Amino acid sequence: MKTSIIGYPRIGSLRELKFASEKYFKGELSEAELQNTAKELRLKNLKEQKESGLDFIPSNDFSFYDGMLDTAFLLNAVSKRYKELGLSELDEYFAAARGYQGENGDVKALAMKKWFNTNYHYMVPEIDDDTEIKLLGSKPFELFKEALANGIKTKSVLIGPFTFLELARYTGKKTKEDFAEATANAYIDIIAKLSELGAEWVQLDEPYLVKDLSQEDIALFRALYQKILENKKGIKVILQTYFGDIRDCYNEATALDFDGIGLDFVEGRKTLELVKSNDFSKDKILFAGIVNGKNIWKNHYTKSFEVLNELKKQGINFVVGTSCSLLHVPYTLENETKLSDDYKKYFAYASEKLLELAEIKKIIESANPFETAEYKANAELFTQPRSGSNAEIREKVQALSTTDFTRFPTFAEREKIQKEKFKLPLFPTTTIGSFPQTAEVRKIRAGFRKGEISETDYESFLKEKISNCINLQEQIGMDVLVHGEFERNDMVEYFGECLDGYLFTEKAWVQSYGTRCVKPPIVWGDISRAKSITVKWSSYAQSLTEKPVKGMLTGPVTILNWSFPREDISLKESAYQIALAIREEVLDLEANGINIIQIDEAALREKLPLRRSDWNSEYLDWAIPAFRLVHSGVKPETQIHTHMCYSEFADIIEDIDNMDADVITFEASRSDLTILDVLKAKNFRTEVGPGVYDIHSPRIPTKEEIKSALKKMLDRIPAEKLWVNPDCGLKTRGNEETIPSLENLVVAAKEVRNTYNE
Repeated sequence: MKTSIIGYPRIGSLRELKFASEKYFKGELSEAELQNTAKELRLKNLKEQKESGLDFIPSNDFSFYDGMLDTAFLLNAVSKRYKELGLSELDEYFAAARGYQGENGDVKALAMKKWFNTNYHYMVPEIDDDTEIKLLGSKPFELFKEALANGIKTKSVLIGPFTFLELARYTGKKTKEDFAEATANAYIDIIAKLSELGAEWVQLDEPYLVKDLSQEDIALFRALYQKILENKKGIKVILQTYFGDIRDCYNEATALDFDGIGLDFVEGRKTLELVKSNDFSKDKILFAGIVNGKNIWKNHYTKSFEVLNELKKQGINFVVGTSCSLLHVPYTLENETKLSDDYKKYFAYASEKLLELAEIKKIIESANPFETAEYKANAELFTQPRSGSNAEIREKVQALSTTDFTRFPTFAEREKIQKEKFKLPLFPTTTIGSFPQTAEVRKIRAGFRKGEISETDYESFLKEKISNCINLQEQIGMDVLVHGEFERNDMVEYFGECLDGYLFTEKAWVQSYGTRCVKPPIVWGDISRAKSITVKWSSYAQSLTEKPVKGMLTGPVTILNWSFPREDISLKESAYQIALAIREEVLDLEANGINIIQIDEAALREKLPLRRSDWNSEYLDWAIPAFRLVHSGVKPETQIHTHMCYSEFADIIEDIDNMDADVITFEASRSDLTILDVLKAKNFRTEVGPGVYDIHSPRIPTKEEIKSALKKMLDRIPAEKLWVNPDCGLKTRGNEETIPSLENLVVAAKEVRNTYNE
């Protein structure tokens, strides 16, 4: 019996990589020091995995920013605009990830999108017509040698050629098929190099195979791997899939000369059925993903053994592993010093999942598996009743009717009422919500949490920050203001702290993109609003100005998707429970004079099934109603906004329109405003604010750049429906970037407004 994982968290148990990278960006750390920190983290990971008894240990799962970006640099698929900066290799890499504005030039970052159905974001490689795909980089080889030098022989892990080509953006006339042969040759060279270094296994990640595939997609997959597998150079190749099942290409995949195939038995609805209904070659190894790599609940061994026993019946040679990379869960429970053992006994972070694999291996190898202490202890855990049940909340969900999800009057009638009420100018300007969370803000907030600062002093500080924020926006000339969200640590955790049914952690950090990490709270029980969440600070901000101030809320679907959800009830029921709680907050804001309320659904698409056929039955039939439930009770003159970012929305744009918000803001700047064509084609009725500049980059957009974006928008969006805003919240930026960026935004909007009115 052997065990395997697909990948491991790379940020470090205490986010060491994040802090070192950010110091490097500020010039406070040399490249050598950053590289040394990275090496220490890699070796720590390798040591932990080896000591746990893990058999297939990955290398090259480490990245300074993103694995897709690493692959682009490995394959020479890097846009000229980054190469022409004349920077060091590492700085060129970071320029592609973050953008660059300095003495060497001014370039935007690559587009960033959600990695399938997760909250992790990947960088979208750009392939120009003259791109020469070839093996150029050395990272996988250096990291394989590094592990070997420390006594650990690893399987080298890479994004597979099919997924890379499918997710890349083609800027010219050529398509993915035009680059297939060169890409296959590059992977042949990679495998040959690894063979020379003594590698026995290479893992090629192909998560794109779990999506709906056309015949052209399958033909591309087959052509790539027929060529690659004919030139394996003695290395054994694992085709690794995750986030679903490969029903569209199962027979094609198993017919190819792979030595191992990794399948997801957690999210793969049809994976077990596919294996049972079709022959799985006896000369292949099935890497069975039965330990959930995306959630923090302990593995239920009884359920896992139901799957493994079916594989045994089929006579399949299998390795036990995780359903996906452990990148998507926190590092270790050891840092959770405040969470009670009554709770922790139910959880497993990345390092604990290594121990679960070791226990499963031990149980399987035992003469009497179900009599082992490990199996009995696990079975006992899942028979114990858990706290957190609230019958009243469950009854409210059961009692919901159609009218609870319907807002009156119609959208068109509300639009007229709101135009008259607010009398906003053409192209009204606003921001998405948060303002820079400076070191001072974080320090004061932490001091209050630790009891070092009194509540009176803390509230005085917040009032001062809010007052300054309102004054700043008025000076700049913004039309619809925000209070800045200085009291909030995170857009989900802050809300969860005001809801019964949630648990919170100290160090459960998960990488979202680059150096950005999030700490998802845990849905433990039934959810209800314990107290008012935002009314106090929104009302205070509104008292300081005659201009409208938006109340800022996080929507129920995003709260759920950016939490670690329960596994004992449906996502639909959890979403409706949260929606009822946020609905109370919406009505409370309205009653306290907040007439514009933004309910962010940044993560709306995140849990959308990767297969279109599963969308309505599994997700949209409750996700869209959950949002409508939140705002259906407000008055016609109350304007409801929402915001979405870093996902592909084109194929669900009609569903988004059916959310029945009055205004929606999109991330659009990194994707070159491609959403605009879809909005026009679908006659999108909701007023819309596509982001005019990218806040995830440190560069400052010029006035002319923003005016150019607005002119593109006006070609596709009616002027009376267009809002002007950044593409996301500003909490991760500094004042030195934020203020001039917003000044340029307002000036650009006014100049376009004046030109349009002439």
